[in-house]
Amino acid sequence: MTSSSSPSQDKQSLVQNHPDRLRADALMEEDVAWSHAIDGEWDGDQFDRSDRAALRRVAGLSTELQDVTEVEYRQLRLERVVLVGVWTSGTAADADNSIAELAALAETAGALVLDGVIQRRDKADPATYIGSGKANELRDIVLETGADTVICDGELSPGQLIHLEDVVKVKVIDRTALILDIFAQHAKSREGKAQVALAQMQYMLPRLRGWGQSLSRQMGGGKGGGLATRGPGETKIETDRRRIREKMAKMRREIAALKTGREIQRRERRRKKVPSVAIAGYTNAGKSSLLNRLTGAGVLVENALFATLDPTVRRAETPTGRLYTLADTVGFVRHLPHHLVEAFRSTMEEVGDSDLILHVVDGAHPAPEEQLAAVREVIRDVGATGVPEIVVINKADAADPLVLQRLLRIEKRSIAVSARTGQGIDELLALIDVELPHPSVEIEALVPYTHGRLVARAYTDGEVISEEHTPEGTLLKVRVHEELAAELAPYVPTATV
Repeated sequence: MTSSSSPSQDKQSLVQNHPDRLRADALMEEDVAWSHAIDGEWDGDQFDRSDRAALRRVAGLSTELQDVTEVEYRQLRLERVVLVGVWTSGTAADADNSIAELAALAETAGALVLDGVIQRRDKADPATYIGSGKANELRDIVLETGADTVICDGELSPGQLIHLEDVVKVKVIDRTALILDIFAQHAKSREGKAQVALAQMQYMLPRLRGWGQSLSRQMGGGKGGGLATRGPGETKIETDRRRIREKMAKMRREIAALKTGREIQRRERRRKKVPSVAIAGYTNAGKSSLLNRLTGAGVLVENALFATLDPTVRRAETPTGRLYTLADTVGFVRHLPHHLVEAFRSTMEEVGDSDLILHVVDGAHPAPEEQLAAVREVIRDVGATGVPEIVVINKADAADPLVLQRLLRIEKRSIAVSARTGQGIDELLALIDVELPHPSVEIEALVPYTHGRLVARAYTDGEVISEEHTPEGTLLKVRVHEELAAELAPYVPTATV
């Protein structure tokens, strides 16, 4: 007598006797991820069904004992990192500040910092950066914390990266690679993405590694191929290096083309005699907040390092009505990788071509003097040392009053402001008006009422000292540039005897 079996008994028998068949059926089943509890009721904004189905766990493929058929959503797993620094000069506080900044960079890149260590040495070890003994101790820390990445506070050579990875048995990156990763995440414009890509390829080229098939040689150049090889061809890794160089050349051409457009815009502003002001400063010092406060630009403001990379140029006006442009530039940091300085040179030229630099420094930072020195080093690299500078000490509402007094005493042309509360902004605008270059020609002209265009230009492109309305026209006493002075010259009243 044969007994009928239920579907659940059939499925259990199938699991025991033909597990591979169940896996295949599960892969072919379209509705295996459907659940009445999830799909039957709406409980807020959901992913589209195709997206949710793409994230489901397929029945029969799990190594766990229980069978999971409900939808699962992937959870982002942050990299767990340990920081390593070498203290070669300066005080212990300087070394601690450098590691603290590295931790902020790691968190900005999306990592979870577990621990940080500093090794006191006269110079970094040429093999493992911190020495073989300390490298073994670092390996114990990595095992203890469960970290999967080690970040070194410096730029490591390719040999140091390889040797340190061999000891700690996890991925090792340096400060330069970390900053490049942050730039790659935050670049939004076409020019910014191209500049970051070029810097990454410049960094990656000497550090390209290969093993196995990467070191095998391609077929030589005999006639007809096959066995007709007359010598070893280039290895796979050499091919990769050549392709990277070709991409770098393409990126340089693209950046040069974009640079041409930027130069045309600057040349047009210079032709119209519009003064320009560049905001430069350490990353997270509040440059974008200051730009928003001065012009209402609406630029992203976030408490993160390198939150904004793409330069923003906005039109602004002094309290006396003079027009000028205000440009927000990329933030700087200690030991800014030279790859980035070279790649972002076209963007940083906004600083060199400006008439005035607003050097923003974080007044609430533990070491604002170090920020000032780091930024001025980059300004010197781009050839902008001759541009007048105003040191803007931002975050005055959160800074130590003694620190503010010290900075104001050291920096002769400085002012304390708060972009968040508006403290000192009016004084800063008045100072900008004073420091901007003034027109060189002072002239008095009686402009007929039929030429009101010249009066308007006198207000926008020059400085009106006095204005008087007479029956013959508008009597202006103004400071203007040579071009506008030549247009006003026919209306200069003749002296009476």
